[in-house]
Amino acid sequence: MTKLLVLGLLEERPMSGYDIQQKISMADAERWGGVLVGSIYHALKKLEQDNYIEIADVEYTGHRQKAVYKITDKGTAYLQSLIFDALGASSVLYPTTLYSGLSLIDKIPRENARQALESQKEKLQMEYSELKQGEKSNENANEPISPISRITIENMFAIIRRQQQFIEEILRVLEDESQ
Repeated sequence: MTKLLVLGLLEERPMSGYDIQQKISMADAERWGGVLVGSIYHALKKLEQDNYIEIADVEYTGHRQKAVYKITDKGTAYLQSLIFDALGASSVLYPTTLYSGLSLIDKIPRENARQALESQKEKLQMEYSELKQGEKSNENANEPISPISRITIENMFAIIRRQQQFIEEILRVLEDESQ
C-alpha cells in the first residue's frame, strides 16, 4: 500500500520524501493503510527506478539537499492500476491470532483466558480512542473530509465496536461457565 499512497500523494502535487511522511502521518495512514512511515524512502527509490516518478527539483537548505519528486505519465497509469486492484481485493480480514487462541481456549485456566481477553478489550478501547483523536485532529485542521472518507472512518469505528461486542460476549460465556 505504500506505493499506492505515495503515488496518490504525488499525483496531487510534487513532494519530497519528508513531505510525504508528514502527510501520511497526519492522515494516520499507518493505522488504516498499513503504511510504515519508514518504508517511504525505499518506495520512492523503487518507484524512481521503475520510472513511475522522477525528481522534479532539488531544494537546498544550508548544506542539506532535498529531492522533490513528481509522478510520471507511466506512474499515473500504474497508480490507476494499483487503485483498481486495491478496490477489487478482498476486504475481509479476520483476527486470526485471536481466533486461533479462542479455538484452544480450553487448554488454559479460565482466569488466564479472562485476563487475556480483558487486555484485548483494553487494546480495542485504546484503538477506538486513538481513532477518535485522529478524527478530531482532522476536524481541527479545517480540511474538508470527503463523503467516502467519512463513510470509511465510520466503518472503522463500527469494526472496532463490533470487535468489542464480540469480546464482551466471549467474556460473558466464560463467566457463565464458571458459575
